Amino acid sequence: MPKLKTHKGAARRFRQTGTGKIVRMKGGRSHFRRKKSAAAKRLFSRKIATSPADQKKLRQVLPYGIDK
Repeated sequence: MPKLKTHKGAARRFRQTGTGKIVRMKGGRSHFRRKKSAAAKRLFSRKIATSPADQKKLRQVLPYGIDK
C-alpha cells in the first residue's frame, strides 16, 4: 500500500496536544489591530480547540499526526 500524503497547508495551521486534541490559532489578528480593544487582542494569542466535526476531516488530511 502506498504512503499517504500530508496536506502541508493543514500541517502548518494546526497542532496536536499531548492528549490528542487538535488546536488552531484565531484568524484576523494582523489586520486593523489599532481598532481592536486590548482584551480582544489578547485573545488572539491563545490557541483554541477545533470542533469535533473538523477534527474528523483533519485526521484524514493529516494521516500521520501533526509534528510540533
